Amino acid sequence: MRKFRSILLVAVLGLVVIGLAACQKSPAKKSTSSDKAVLNLSTTAPLDTIDISKATGYGQTGNVFESFYRLGKNGKPTAGLAKSSQVSKDGKTWTFTLRNAKWSNGDKITAQDFVYSWRRTVTPKTKSTYAYLFSGIKNADQIAAGKVSPSKIGIKALNNKTVQIQLDKPIAYFKVLMAYPLFGPQNQKVVDKYGKKYGTRSKYMVYSGPFKIQNWNGTGNKWQFVKNNQYWDKSVVKLKKINYTVVESPTTGLELYQQGKLDLTPLSNTQIKNYKNNSQFKQYPYSVVGYLKYNFKDANPTKRKILNNRNIRLAMSLSINRKQLTQKVLGDGSATPTGFVASDLAKNPKTGEDFSKEQAVPNAVDHNEKLARQYWKRGLKQLGIKKVNLTILGANDDPTTSPISQYLKAQFAKVLPGFTLNIRNIPSKASNEQELKGDFDISLSGWGADFNDPISFLQIPLTGTSYNSGKYSNAKFDSLVKRAQNQDANNPEKRWDDLVQASRLFSKDQGMTPLYQQVTSYLQKPGLKGVIHNTAGTQWNYKYATVK
Repeated sequence: MRKFRSILLVAVLGLVVIGLAACQKSPAKKSTSSDKAVLNLSTTAPLDTIDISKATGYGQTGNVFESFYRLGKNGKPTAGLAKSSQVSKDGKTWTFTLRNAKWSNGDKITAQDFVYSWRRTVTPKTKSTYAYLFSGIKNADQIAAGKVSPSKIGIKALNNKTVQIQLDKPIAYFKVLMAYPLFGPQNQKVVDKYGKKYGTRSKYMVYSGPFKIQNWNGTGNKWQFVKNNQYWDKSVVKLKKINYTVVESPTTGLELYQQGKLDLTPLSNTQIKNYKNNSQFKQYPYSVVGYLKYNFKDANPTKRKILNNRNIRLAMSLSINRKQLTQKVLGDGSATPTGFVASDLAKNPKTGEDFSKEQAVPNAVDHNEKLARQYWKRGLKQLGIKKVNLTILGANDDPTTSPISQYLKAQFAKVLPGFTLNIRNIPSKASNEQELKGDFDISLSGWGADFNDPISFLQIPLTGTSYNSGKYSNAKFDSLVKRAQNQDANNPEKRWDDLVQASRLFSKDQGMTPLYQQVTSYLQKPGLKGVIHNTAGTQWNYKYATVK
């Protein structure tokens, strides 16, 4: 799971899904490249790091680093550096046999490279923002707490080609997790050689994936991915090069696309209205849900009582017209949620039904103003008050914050008598800090899944987790999620039922109020084929891409 981020961090997701798209209004001109095996993409900001232990996302670099698996279509793990794998009956021991693979510098990729990488990442002084994803692997939690040496992490090399991993408990989504570049190998010889320079420039790095990076200096606005001729599966890689250019404005991106300088470009809300009927218009959903987070430990005792009243929270949820919010206010193709877990993330292991359908409960995230007023009156009576005055916190450097906040303010005032919603929009860094400190009433927040499993969302509201900054706590919810993670972890159907019940309970309780699920719109050159898009994790896979 991605650690807490402001909802308007949806903009930051552009960093994670870096450069996916480019587009075109009417048929674009021919690419300016004389080599048709070249793909031209945009990104919203420079790469922050190419050190997998310190990265904050792998949407782009998942194409240059590979783990035991890589994500294929529909979020399914497909062939990576592991030739084969075995898991014990109790689900707690995994054994991977590596294929004959090499680093981009020609060194052999060995089992020891995985052991070294994992130890380096979980070492507290590395300050990996994703170290929490190792939870469940033997000793990972104790290492994070500083109680055990990183050398005790549950991974060892049985020989140069065999990696054995020990888990504290079965992890149902472990195979998908092992497709994350975070869990890939690192070449200790290269890390030691470059020292502090390691990962600061493209030349101070070696690569295990289908591409390698060139001409990245740590700050520049242009760089390239070029085909890695040492890659074990290089014969299927058709692209010779991917050119990346930082493009901060959708207007500029569209102009570059029309000039034939980009093959994909994301569209702004206004552009979507103009191009949604164009044959080159594409929409890609993401497992990012925007929601209202309530502060159940608000420092103000009156506000704390209000926010802890379930009837008040249900009234707020039912007063929101999410179709209007997504279609009119956002206007970017975003979808209406059925609950806290995003759609197109996970399917029932027995029936194939999407989790989002099974989690839905009536009168939780519906639009029902009559029922909303009933809950509102009931809540006010329980509290012994006639008016409610709360402040919503948001990030002013995200373009969607203001329109969403203004919509909510007006809608609550219209539907819920006596409700005044004040708006406080500040820079995202400051709003994140205030939220983590618990200095807010309600915040406009968001969460994006790091892998294709409902637990990526449902871990957030657990009592006492660091990313549960609103301090929501429900013993029954905790019990269901913990049962899914422990005694039912090795039983896919029981585990699924646990998580469905937990999500339904969370919706009925309105521990957080879902607003929308992100869908991003693009124009895409018709000749671009074979790009694999996933809703979570490493969202873009260019291994099989071709450009005509």
